[in-house]
Amino acid sequence: MSVGEQEAAAVPWSVREAYAYLGAVTERPTAQLWDLVDSVGPVAARDLIRAGRAGEALNAQAESRREHVDGAALLDSAAAVGARLVVPGDPGWPGYALAPLDRPRGRRRDGTGGVPTALCPLGLWWRGSTDPETTLGRAVAVVGTRAPTPYGRTVAADLSAGAAAEGFTVVSGGAFGIDAAAHRAVLGVHGMTIAVLAGGVDRLYPRGNDGLLREVAETGAVISAQPPGTGVTRYRFLDRNRIIAALTGATVVVEAAARSGALSTAAWAAALDRPVGAVPGPVTSVASVGCHLLLRDRGAVLIGRTADVVELAGEMGETAPPPAGEATPWDGMDDVTRRILEALPTSGGVAPAEVARSAGIASTTVRAVLGRLMSTGAAVRGPEGWRRSEDGGMQLSLPVS
Repeated sequence: MSVGEQEAAAVPWSVREAYAYLGAVTERPTAQLWDLVDSVGPVAARDLIRAGRAGEALNAQAESRREHVDGAALLDSAAAVGARLVVPGDPGWPGYALAPLDRPRGRRRDGTGGVPTALCPLGLWWRGSTDPETTLGRAVAVVGTRAPTPYGRTVAADLSAGAAAEGFTVVSGGAFGIDAAAHRAVLGVHGMTIAVLAGGVDRLYPRGNDGLLREVAETGAVISAQPPGTGVTRYRFLDRNRIIAALTGATVVVEAAARSGALSTAAWAAALDRPVGAVPGPVTSVASVGCHLLLRDRGAVLIGRTADVVELAGEMGETAPPPAGEATPWDGMDDVTRRILEALPTSGGVAPAEVARSAGIASTTVRAVLGRLMSTGAAVRGPEGWRRSEDGGMQLSLPVS
């Protein structure tokens, strides 16, 4: 079964279409939007927003787009370029990596007094045949200036190729300069690389990297939180940076000026408790000022060789989902998955939000884990909601923690 068929089996088309609508109807995935989705589900949330009955704050956020967004058309546009929408509930949804983006909502620092804070995306537009869960299990971001020196370009290529040879997926932004050097180096060693765009995956940007990005999509993936047809803006680049930081186990900055966008990615990584590395350069080089600031003031780790990258990014293994086993659902199960499975009833059904409250785990993580549990047969989603399957492992003795 292909990746697309697996996802289709996990998430009904109506739900995927609803997520496509919800991801496009507001500029950013806000706390109000996620609260509504958690409360009534994506399909009902879409219907309420479209009808203008989603509450004052959310109605205002969606006012300019609610009658014009067509989720089905967005899915068709993606399919036309070989892309698909990966959503919560899909086996490949990287909820374990994106969950920290939901923290402001849990702490009620959701920006309701001003510009809404961007939270976990409602889906990722994925252009490529690769499996998100597999490719993002061990991933490192390599980012930097669009105007690198020959030194920076060489170091970015060497570190990226080395990391790929060690089995890491190298994630970058597809831009000129360091990003392009990282992608090309990985392609050169037949490794895995992912480009995260600030616009739609059907509008490869920058145009000068069109050929490079097409090659990345053929062997890895070109992805975006923005729906097809979306153009790039400065704030969308900043939002793109947080996705890069969230999807990777560590961020390595190779040459960055004092106000480089790469420092935004590093700041997001630090805020998400992901390690940050920086490559030092000549003290006379403007292109290395940002890296030196990271090393001096912001706790970055000095990166000088591939082994440093492997050591830094290897920490992602602690947060990656456990490998699926052939035996019982309880074998090798981590604490988060066990708590979510234990929160499911054996009859009837409950919503993901109720599971999140019962287990004390972020809703984004719950949705991702439920999709995995369903793919292994440990959980079932029925008309009344989620429940544990009859052979979901509860008849077995619980592992001793």
